[in-house]
Amino acid sequence: MINGLAGRQVYLACGSTDLRKSIDGLAVLLKEAFALDPFSQSLFVFCNRRKDKLKILQWEHNGFWLHYRRLERGKFKWPADQGDVVRVDYRELRWLLDGLSLKQPQAHKAATERTII
Repeated sequence: MINGLAGRQVYLACGSTDLRKSIDGLAVLLKEAFALDPFSQSLFVFCNRRKDKLKILQWEHNGFWLHYRRLERGKFKWPADQGDVVRVDYRELRWLLDGLSLKQPQAHKAATERTII
Protein backbone atom coordinates (compact mmCIF):
# COMPACT_ATOMS: atom_id res chain seq x y z
CA MET A 1 0.00 0.00 0.00
CA ILE A 2 0.94 3.64 0.00
CA ASN A 3 3.31 4.22 2.91
CA GLY A 4 4.38 7.45 4.57
CA LEU A 5 1.21 9.34 3.66
CA ALA A 6 -0.61 9.35 6.98
CA GLY A 7 -0.62 13.15 7.27
CA ARG A 8 -2.17 13.83 3.86
CA GLN A 9 -5.75 14.80 3.21
CA VAL A 10 -7.82 12.15 1.44
CA TYR A 11 -10.79 12.88 -0.81
CA LEU A 12 -13.25 10.24 -2.03
CA ALA A 13 -15.19 10.88 -5.22
CA CYS A 14 -18.54 9.43 -4.09
CA GLY A 15 -20.63 7.29 -6.38
CA SER A 16 -18.99 5.66 -9.36
CA THR A 17 -16.30 6.94 -11.70
CA ASP A 18 -15.42 5.61 -15.12
CA LEU A 19 -12.02 4.07 -14.35
CA ARG A 20 -11.09 4.01 -18.01
CA LYS A 21 -10.02 7.59 -17.31
CA SER A 22 -6.28 7.98 -17.04
CA ILE A 23 -4.31 10.51 -15.00
CA ASP A 24 -5.30 13.45 -17.18
CA GLY A 25 -9.00 12.54 -17.18
CA LEU A 26 -9.10 12.13 -13.41
CA ALA A 27 -7.20 15.40 -12.88
CA VAL A 28 -9.69 17.27 -15.09
CA LEU A 29 -12.58 15.68 -13.18
CA LEU A 30 -11.11 16.88 -9.88
CA LYS A 31 -10.60 20.41 -11.14
CA GLU A 32 -13.87 20.91 -13.02
CA ALA A 33 -16.44 18.79 -11.17
CA PHE A 34 -15.13 19.07 -7.60
CA ALA A 35 -13.14 22.35 -7.69
CA LEU A 36 -10.11 20.58 -6.14
CA ASP A 37 -6.45 21.06 -7.02
CA PRO A 38 -4.99 17.79 -8.37
CA PHE A 39 -1.48 19.20 -7.77
CA SER A 40 -2.03 19.48 -4.01
CA GLN A 41 -0.48 17.05 -1.55
CA SER A 42 -3.80 15.21 -1.15
CA LEU A 43 -4.84 11.73 -2.19
CA PHE A 44 -7.84 11.48 -4.50
CA VAL A 45 -9.69 8.16 -4.55
CA PHE A 46 -12.12 6.93 -7.22
CA CYS A 47 -14.22 3.75 -7.39
CA ASN A 48 -15.94 1.94 -10.27
CA ARG A 49 -19.63 1.07 -10.51
CA ARG A 50 -19.21 -2.53 -9.29
CA LYS A 51 -17.22 -1.28 -6.28
CA ASP A 52 -14.43 -3.79 -6.83
CA LYS A 53 -11.78 -1.44 -8.27
CA LEU A 54 -10.14 1.77 -7.00
CA LYS A 55 -7.77 4.32 -8.43
CA ILE A 56 -5.84 6.74 -6.23
CA LEU A 57 -4.33 9.84 -7.81
CA GLN A 58 -1.38 11.44 -6.04
CA TRP A 59 0.90 14.33 -7.05
CA GLU A 60 4.54 14.09 -5.95
CA HIS A 61 7.31 16.58 -6.81
CA ASN A 62 7.13 16.66 -10.60
CA GLY A 63 4.66 13.97 -11.59
CA PHE A 64 1.56 11.97 -10.76
CA TRP A 65 1.28 8.54 -9.21
CA LEU A 66 -1.74 6.47 -10.18
CA HIS A 67 -2.36 3.59 -7.77
CA TYR A 68 -4.79 0.89 -8.84
CA ARG A 69 -6.44 -1.78 -6.69
CA ARG A 70 -8.67 -4.61 -7.91
CA LEU A 71 -10.41 -6.98 -5.53
CA GLU A 72 -10.64 -10.61 -6.59
CA ARG A 73 -13.62 -11.12 -4.26
CA GLY A 74 -15.82 -8.73 -2.37
CA LYS A 75 -16.62 -5.04 -2.71
CA PHE A 76 -15.50 -1.78 -1.17
CA LYS A 77 -17.99 -0.10 1.19
CA TRP A 78 -18.05 3.02 -0.98
CA PRO A 79 -20.17 6.14 -0.25
CA ALA A 80 -23.05 6.42 -2.74
CA ASP A 81 -23.71 10.19 -2.96
CA GLN A 82 -23.12 10.54 -6.72
CA GLY A 83 -21.33 13.72 -7.78
CA ASP A 84 -20.13 14.57 -4.28
CA VAL A 85 -16.71 14.47 -2.68
CA VAL A 86 -16.04 13.43 0.91
CA ARG A 87 -12.95 14.23 2.93
CA VAL A 88 -11.74 11.39 5.14
CA ASP A 89 -8.60 10.83 7.14
CA TYR A 90 -5.92 8.30 6.30
CA ARG A 91 -7.18 5.93 8.98
CA GLU A 92 -10.65 5.82 7.37
CA LEU A 93 -9.03 5.20 3.98
CA ARG A 94 -7.22 2.17 5.46
CA TRP A 95 -10.57 0.88 6.80
CA LEU A 96 -12.12 1.29 3.36
CA LEU A 97 -9.23 -0.54 1.69
CA ASP A 98 -9.58 -3.35 4.24
CA GLY A 99 -13.27 -3.83 3.37
CA LEU A 100 -14.71 -1.95 6.33
CA SER A 101 -17.12 0.96 6.36
CA LEU A 102 -15.84 4.50 6.89
CA LYS A 103 -17.42 4.74 10.32
CA GLN A 104 -16.21 2.24 12.89
CA PRO A 105 -18.02 2.90 16.19
CA GLN A 106 -15.95 0.31 18.05
CA ALA A 107 -12.58 1.66 16.92
CA HIS A 108 -10.33 3.42 19.39
CA LYS A 109 -10.51 7.19 19.18
CA ALA A 110 -7.57 8.84 17.46
CA ALA A 111 -5.04 9.93 20.07
CA THR A 112 -3.94 13.54 20.30
CA GLU A 113 -0.79 14.92 21.82
CA ARG A 114 -0.80 15.54 25.52
CA THR A 115 1.66 17.03 27.91
CA ILE A 116 3.66 14.58 29.97
CA ILE A 117 4.65 15.93 33.37
